Amino acid sequence: MTNPLLEPGVLPAFSKIHPAMIEPAISQLIEQNLSAIAILAEQDHPDWASLIQPLELMNDRLDRAWSPVRHLNAVKSNPELRDAYNLCLPLLSEYATEVSHNQELYEAYHRIAESADYTNFTPAQQKTISDALLHFRLGGVELEGDDKQRYQQLQTELSELQSRFENNILDATQAWQYLTEDESELSGLPDYAYAMLRQLAEQKEMSGYRVTLDMPCFLAVIGFADNRSLRQAIYEAHVTRASDRGITDKVWDNAPVMQDIVAKRHEKAQLLGFANYAEYSLQTKMANNVEQVLEFLYDLAARSRQAALKEVAERQEFAQSLGFEGELEAWDYAYYSEKLKQHRYQISDEDLKPYFADEGVINGLFDIVAKLYRIRITRIEEGIDCWHDDVGFYQIEDSKGEPIGQFFLDLYAREHKRGGAWMDECVNRYRIDGKIQLPVAYLTCNLTPPIGDEPALFTHNEVITLFHEFGHGLHHLLTRVDVPEVAGINGVEWDAVELPSQFMENFCWEYDALQLFARHYQTNEPLPLSLFENMLAARNFQSALQMLRQVEFSLFDLLVHRQADITSAAQIQQILDQVRSEIGVVETPAINCFQNGFSHIFAGGYAAGYYSYKWAEVLSADAFAAFEEEGIFNPETGNRFLQCVLERGGSRPAMESFRCFRGREPDIEALLRHSGISQ
Repeated sequence: MTNPLLEPGVLPAFSKIHPAMIEPAISQLIEQNLSAIAILAEQDHPDWASLIQPLELMNDRLDRAWSPVRHLNAVKSNPELRDAYNLCLPLLSEYATEVSHNQELYEAYHRIAESADYTNFTPAQQKTISDALLHFRLGGVELEGDDKQRYQQLQTELSELQSRFENNILDATQAWQYLTEDESELSGLPDYAYAMLRQLAEQKEMSGYRVTLDMPCFLAVIGFADNRSLRQAIYEAHVTRASDRGITDKVWDNAPVMQDIVAKRHEKAQLLGFANYAEYSLQTKMANNVEQVLEFLYDLAARSRQAALKEVAERQEFAQSLGFEGELEAWDYAYYSEKLKQHRYQISDEDLKPYFADEGVINGLFDIVAKLYRIRITRIEEGIDCWHDDVGFYQIEDSKGEPIGQFFLDLYAREHKRGGAWMDECVNRYRIDGKIQLPVAYLTCNLTPPIGDEPALFTHNEVITLFHEFGHGLHHLLTRVDVPEVAGINGVEWDAVELPSQFMENFCWEYDALQLFARHYQTNEPLPLSLFENMLAARNFQSALQMLRQVEFSLFDLLVHRQADITSAAQIQQILDQVRSEIGVVETPAINCFQNGFSHIFAGGYAAGYYSYKWAEVLSADAFAAFEEEGIFNPETGNRFLQCVLERGGSRPAMESFRCFRGREPDIEALLRHSGISQ
C-alpha cells in the first residue's frame, strides 16, 4: 500500500491514513533528513541555494506528513491513532533537538549571515536567517557534554508530558455525563438547548436528555438552568476535570503532569543561562522583559478593579431582588449575570440565535473579507478527502481570479474532538522551482451543532469565536511571503500573533457588517436595529470582570513560569491563590482546579505567553480604530492592513508592520474604550 504521508498529494488523503503507517513514515523522513543535513552542513561555502533551500524542502516534506496526523489526533481521536501519535512525539522531539544542536549547521548559518551576499538577500531571507540563529541558541546549540544530553532528554520528556496533559483533559471531559428523563430538571434552558440535549442522548441510543461537558452544553446549563443543583454539578465536574478532586477517574489527574512540565521547563531555561522559563520565553516576543509584562497586566487590573467590584455588587443585589438569599456561589454567577443582562438590556442568546444560522454567518464572513481585501471565497464540493461529513473545504482567489489559499472548516462540537477553537497550518506557502505552493489551513471550532433538520444556530459569542479563528486563517492564507519560515504566522512574535484574529472580532459589533449576514433563519428578516442597539449596549456588560479574568490567567501563567524550584502541584496552587488574592473580586471555591485544564499554557504554545491575548488586543483595538475613523469597509484602509500586516507575515518585526499600517506605535486607549473602561 502506498503511504500517503510519504507521497502526499496537493492535500492530505485523510481517509487513507491508518495508525500503522504513521511511525514508519515519520521515522523514514527523519532518517532521510538527518543524512542529508550531515552532508549539507559540511559545505565550505554555503549559500541560500545550497543550504537554506534544501533544508526548507526537507522541513516542508516532514511538516506535510506530520500535519494531518497531528490534526486527526485533535479532531478524530481514537486509541490506535493516539498511540501512533504519541509514539512519534519523542522521535520528532529528538530530531528537532539534534538539528538545533548541530554545530556545523549553526556555523554554516553564521557564515551565510556574515557573507557578502547577505546584504543582497530579501528582508524575508534575512529574517529567516536571524530567526534561525536565535532558535539555534535557544535550542541549546552552545551547550556541551552532559548539559547538551540533558537538554535533549528534557525536550523529549516535555513533548510527551504536554500530550498527556491534553489527553487527560479530553478523557476526563468525555467521561462525565448526566442523564435525565425529567424535563422539569432542565427548566430555564432555551429551546435550542433542550433539543441539543435530546440529540446528545439519541446519539448514544438513550432516551431523555444527556448533559455533557462539551462547551455548548456546559454554557447552556451554567447560564440558564433554574435547577441550582444541576448548575452546581456541572460546574464542579467542569472545574475538577483531570484532577483528584472530581468524580472522574484519578488516572487522569494532571497535577503531577503539570508540576513536572513546569519543573522541566525551568531546568531547560537554566541550562540555557536564563533565570527562569518566563525570561526564556520572552526572547521570541515583542515584550522586552518580564517586568514590562507584569507592569502592563497590573495596570490593566488596577484600571478594572473598581468597575469589577461594582459589577459583582450589582449582580448580588439583583439576585436578592429575585428572592435569592445569602451570597452567590460560583455556579450562580453566569445564571444571575444572564438574568441581569436580560433585565437591563432586554436581550438574550435566545433572541439572537435565530439571526445567526451557520450558512448565513459563513457567507457573511466571506462577504466582509471580500469587501476588505478584494478576495473571493468559494466552496469546493468535489474531490476533497475530509475527516468528517460536517467539514467544508474552500478556496480563496484574489481580484484577478488567481487562487491564493485554501482551508478546511470544521465548525461543530462532537465526541472525540478536542475542545476549544484553533487555526493550524496544513500547508505553508512556499516558492519551489519557480512555482508557488499555496497555503492551506485547518480552521476548527466547537460551536453548537445543527439540531435535527434545522440549521445550526450560533450564539453571538460563537460568531465572535469563528471570526477570531478566521482572522488567524487569513494571516496564514493571505501571505505573499515565499519563504516558509517567515510566511503567514511563521516568524511572528507570539504576543503579536493574535492581532489579525482579535481584529476580525470587531466586525461582529458593527451594524453595517451584521447587515450582511444577521438574518432570521426562517423569515430572512435582517437583525432589527432595536435588537442590535440592545446588543451593543450590553457589549461591555461585566467587561471589567472579564478583563480581570484574563489578567488573572496571564499573571498566573507568567508567575508560575518565573518561579524557581517548583516541586509540587501545591506550589502551583499557591501561586494561583496569591494572584486571586491580589486582583480577584470574587471567591473561588476550593474545589476549583482550573489549572489542571489550562491547556493553553501546559499543552499549547502559550507558556509564559498567555498575556499575549491582552498585549495583542492593544494592537488589534488600535488597528480597528483606523477603520472606525476611515470607514469599516474603506477599501484603501483594508488594502493598507492587507499589505502592511497580513501579506508580510513574519518577514519583519511586528512593530514595523503595525507602524506601517497605523503610522505610529500602538495606543492603549482604543482597548480601554472598546472594553468600556474609558469613554
